[in-house]
Amino acid sequence: MSLYPSPFSAGYWRAARRELTQLRSIVFCALMVAAAIALGLFSIPVAENLKVSVSFMARALAAAVGGPLLGIIYGVVEDIVGWVIHPGGPFFPGYTLNTVLAVVIYALFFYRQRITVWRIVAAKVLTNYPINVGLGCLWSHVLYGKGYLYYAATSVVKNTLYLPVQILLLFLVLQALIPVMRRTGLVSSEQPDYIAFW
Repeated sequence: MSLYPSPFSAGYWRAARRELTQLRSIVFCALMVAAAIALGLFSIPVAENLKVSVSFMARALAAAVGGPLLGIIYGVVEDIVGWVIHPGGPFFPGYTLNTVLAVVIYALFFYRQRITVWRIVAAKVLTNYPINVGLGCLWSHVLYGKGYLYYAATSVVKNTLYLPVQILLLFLVLQALIPVMRRTGLVSSEQPDYIAFW
């Protein structure tokens, strides 16, 4: 397994396509679906249709191992199975799209790339604001009828306050698990055991 300098290379996407047939990657992503659902059960509600959860860590790990293409399947399965097990309201495909987009963003920053602090920060900023705030508030507006800004006001505050905590948690989890994942062949052997800043 090679690392790529960016997701804008043909080799990166060939590797991502191969993950769709790798039993190890598929099983790991299935385990991360279960982990994300279990972690989601312990979420803390902070406002109407807004909660704090750590299930993003399972999504990030699945993306780092499975890549963006398997990540799309992962996102659909996680959202639908999670809703079936613990429905928190009506099923809405917009939220499935949010999960898929979040996993793809994590994959673009973590899959077959040298994971660094700046990549963790960039991935979390992109998942928190355009997806959680931008699209999440749009879906709440469509489903529940209150104004977009009503949902955006609390969502921006929640995502901004929670962002440093998410970055720190993701850093600690990746720092702890990357050496193990490298030794077991889940990530590239070229991946360093430590997460550098840049």
